Amino acid sequence: MNNAVKQFRLSKMVEEIEDYAILLLDENGNIENWNKGAEKIKGYKASEIIGKNFRLFYTDEDRENLKPESLIETAKTKGKAISEGWRVRKDGSQFWGSIVITAIHDEQGSIVGFTKVTRDLTDKMLAAEAIQQHLKELQLKNKELEQFVYIASHDLQEPLLTVSSFVELFKEEYGHLFDGDGQLYMEYINQATSRMRNLIKDLLDYSHIGRENGIRKVDVNGLLANIVSDLDQRIAVTGAQIIYGQMPSVTAYATELRQLFQNLIINALKFYRKDVPPVIEISAEPFKKGWRFNVSDNGIGIEPQHEEKIFLIFQRLHNREEFSGNGIGLANCKKIAVMHNGDISVKSVPGKGSVFSFTIAL
Repeated sequence: MNNAVKQFRLSKMVEEIEDYAILLLDENGNIENWNKGAEKIKGYKASEIIGKNFRLFYTDEDRENLKPESLIETAKTKGKAISEGWRVRKDGSQFWGSIVITAIHDEQGSIVGFTKVTRDLTDKMLAAEAIQQHLKELQLKNKELEQFVYIASHDLQEPLLTVSSFVELFKEEYGHLFDGDGQLYMEYINQATSRMRNLIKDLLDYSHIGRENGIRKVDVNGLLANIVSDLDQRIAVTGAQIIYGQMPSVTAYATELRQLFQNLIINALKFYRKDVPPVIEISAEPFKKGWRFNVSDNGIGIEPQHEEKIFLIFQRLHNREEFSGNGIGLANCKKIAVMHNGDISVKSVPGKGSVFSFTIAL
C-alpha cells in the first residue's frame, strides 16, 4: 500500500469519527479540516467553518482573557496543551469540552500547525454538578436535623427535671400515706422518668457525634488497651477474655472511633450466654484505602431477620427485664462508621455468636 492510499484512509478515518471533534489548525489557529464529530459537537458544517479561527468556539470571557492564544502558546512551548471548560456551539449554547491541542512539527523541528481534539463531557459535568448540589443539600439538612435534635433534647430536660423533683417531693411529703398500690405507682413513675432521662442523654450523644473535627492518627493498640482497662470491672464480673493482636494506626476521629470499639465490646459483654464466659476477639485487615476491623463474640447471637434492624436508632430486640439499654449503641456505631467513609455489618449464628465488621477509609 503506497503512502497516498495510506494518507487517504487516515484522512477518511478521522473524518468519519463522530464522538470526537478532530481538527487540523495552521500555525495561527485557523481551521483546515472538519470531521463529523466536530459537526455533531459544535453544530457547524465544514463549509461554514473551515478557514475561520478556533477562537470562535470560546466564550466572550475566555476570548477577553486570551484563553485560545494561551493554549496555542502552551502547545508551542510544551508540545501539548490540555484544558477543560465551557465552549460555544453555533447556536450560542454551551457545552463542557475536554480539549487537547498538540503541536505538529516538520522534519526540521519547526511548528507547522496543530491538532485539536475535543470531547463533549457536558452530561458528565452536569451529573457531577447535580451530585455536588445534592450532597450540599443533604449536608445542610443533616446539620439542621442535628441542631433540632440537640435543641429539642436539651429543652426536654427542663420539664423532665421538674417532674422528677416534684415526684421526689411528693414521696417525701406524702409517701407515708400510700398503700402498696400507691408505692408501686410511684416506682413506675420513677422508672419512667429515669428511662426518659437516659433516652434524652442518648439522643444528645447521638447528635454530638461528628460535631468536633478530631481527625488524627490513632494507635488502635493503645485505644483498645485503654478500653479494656476502663471495662475492667465488667470483664471481671463476666469472666470475659478480650483477645487482639498487633493493631494498625489509622487516620480517624479519635473520640468516635473509641466509642465505636467500646460499644461493640460492651454489647459482647452484655449479650453473652449464661454459664459461658464471653470470648471477644478483635482483628484487622487492610481494606482498599483503609482498614476493616472485626469484633467477634461467642454470645447469644442475632436472628438473620434482625441483622439490619439493630443498627436503627432506638431499636431493641429484647425487653428491659432481660437486658438494659435504649437501643442506640449500634446506631451510634453505624453513624461513626459512615463518618469514616465506611460501613458496619454483622454476621451471626443464633446461640453461637456474632461478628461485627466495620471499615475505616479516611
